[in-house]
Formats: sequence, C-alpha cells, structure tokens
Amino acid sequence: MTITVPGPTLGVVGGGQLGRMIAEAAAPLGVEVIVLDPTPDCPAAPVARDQIVGDFDDPDAISRLAERTDALTYEIELADPDHLASASEAADVPVHPTPETLRTIQDKFAEKEMLSAADIPVPDYRRVDSVADLEAAVEEFGEVMLKARHGGYDGRGNVPVRSVEEAEAAIREVGSVEDPDAIAEAFVDFEREVSVIGVQGEDEVRTFPVGENVHEEEILRETIVPARSSTATKGRAQTVARDVLDVLDGRGVFGIELFETPDSEILVNEIAPRPHNSGHWSIEGAVTSQFEQHARAVLGWPLGSTQQRAPTVSANILGTVDERQPADLAGIERILERDATHLHWYGKEQVYPLRKMGHITATGEDVDELLESLRELRDSLTFQ
Repeated sequence: MTITVPGPTLGVVGGGQLGRMIAEAAAPLGVEVIVLDPTPDCPAAPVARDQIVGDFDDPDAISRLAERTDALTYEIELADPDHLASASEAADVPVHPTPETLRTIQDKFAEKEMLSAADIPVPDYRRVDSVADLEAAVEEFGEVMLKARHGGYDGRGNVPVRSVEEAEAAIREVGSVEDPDAIAEAFVDFEREVSVIGVQGEDEVRTFPVGENVHEEEILRETIVPARSSTATKGRAQTVARDVLDVLDGRGVFGIELFETPDSEILVNEIAPRPHNSGHWSIEGAVTSQFEQHARAVLGWPLGSTQQRAPTVSANILGTVDERQPADLAGIERILERDATHLHWYGKEQVYPLRKMGHITATGEDVDELLESLRELRDSLTFQ
C-alpha cells in the first residue's frame, strides 16, 4: 500500500464528541472528515471539513455522505446498517465496522447469542418477550438487570429487577407489556468493571491496556489505566477481548466492556463498535489514541502503537444542573494550572442533567493520587 497526503476523506455518521475527536485525530494524518448529524453545528462541526445535516437513518443523507467520501464509519449505534450497506455499494466505498457487525450489536440479545456461540463468557441471560419470561428469569437467576434490546445507552433502558412482583412495572419502563423487546441478565456481583479498547486493522489486531471504569447511576465517571487488578486477571481480560475481536467483522476500534468477578473471572458485558468513552484516556496516555487508531483502521492503514505512556486517569464532566440550560462552564483555570492535566470540552451548546460535556485527563506516577486529584478538580467545576 502506498499512502500519500493529503489523504482520503472519511465520512462519519454521527457528529457528537466522538466524531469531533475522530476529526481532531485525523487532521494531522492529512485525512479530512465529513460528518452526518441531525443537529446543525453539531460538536464535530468546528473541526470537521463539513457537516451534512440529516438523521442517522436518513438514506438520502447517508448516500450523499458516501458520495463525498472515500470510506464510511459511524460513531453512534443509531446509524442504520441497511442504509449504510446500500450507500456503500452504490458509491463503491467501504464501510467499517461492517453493517452486519453493527446490526448484531444493536440488538443486545443477538450480541449475547453471538458471544455464547463462540464460548466467550457472558452473564447468564434470557430473552424477554413477556412478563412471564421476566418472572421466569428472576426465579432462575435471582436479581436481574432488564435491558431494552435496542437503543439503550448510558443506563437508559436498563432497570434492575429484584422480585417477580417488580416484573410488569420494569417492563413498562423499558418497553411495553405487549412487546417488551428486552433481555434479562443475571446480576453480576463484580469486583470491578473493566474494559479493553481493541483495534482491528487490515491484517493486524492490537489492544490497549486494561482500564478500570467507575460508574454511578450506570454512567461512566472515571477510567483508571492500568486497572487496579492482578497481572493474571488483566491478562485474562486481554485474552477475552481478543476472542471478542475474532467474532466481529470489519476494521475499526471496538470498546469491550467487561466484569471482573471476585474470583478473578472475566465476563463480557457489552461491546461498542466504535471509539468508547473508556478509551478517552488514550489521547494523552497512549502512544496512539483510540481516535487515530479508528481512522487508520477504517482506511486500511497500518495501526499505531497501543503502548501506554504513563499511568493515566480520565474523569467525565457531566451536567450538574437541574434542567436544560446554556452550557457555560466555570472553574477551568484550576485544570489549566495543573501540570500534566488536560481539558477536553465537547462544544455542546446545551447542558442538562448527567449529559457528557467533556472530560479531564491526568498522567503521573500513582493512579490513586491521580484519581483523587481529578475528582476534586472535576467536582469544583460549575455550570453558570
């Protein structure tokens, strides 16, 4: 392969913070990015070459994106796999990860079936097509997490169910009694939540170091790298992650969320066929960020090193407001004054409760000290 610059143009379905950071990472490579997003002046717009305003499932908009680019990808699972496949074929441009992979991961039950068929460890689960199905799952597994099969994210569409008496109300939260379209997973009494960012290239596979993720209300708050797990357990997580990559089709970055159990076993929770929040640390903390890796992989270019530069912690900046309002963040001077500490603002015009607005990353020698410091910095920020 001969690569020249200026390089190709990459089309990204989705122009949120992930699209923004893909465009930021692609620019130094000589790669221009065009995003498709329904929100005019979306977060990626200031750094991308152009934006097509359109819905993620708009076939005409996806076709226009394909016609203007040399390769297609997506940063949100709401992209329509059928329209991506049609646009790819009509414009004769590749799309990665493949629409087939996206279609599978959009359905949490299909995802679990794929992993189980490959003997990849997952929590016990059961398809839920009725209240009776959920009641049976609770009787079989005890406490379960009811998840909408399609469309859930950041804890939305997830409801814990502790008894059969809660079954009908839980189903109403994620869907309807007539058509629950859900899956029940046995509650995992995990030691910690970890993740591996994996990358599939043209003829190579690489994985980043294992990260430890701290969630509250099922929303990621902090990622600590390396994870505070044993060497053997982190090795097991890497093995499971590579097994997951083996069953996924297409090039690109995959966020692989895992549970570490008290007896150091690893179970796969969910997969994201795109750069992932738990990989944001890699911008400062790794030789090549997950966003640059995604651009390289989708284009079929050689992958970069996933080696970690230093112990790293990243902390999300979430909307600490009671209702939607203009996004004006105060207190960032404390971040800017701190050595080896970096602010990433996503450029969203509106803030609302628990919305991801940015993140802070710090590198150093001791992850526990970094975590304490970042939490204090993050919690001192205010929206005015």
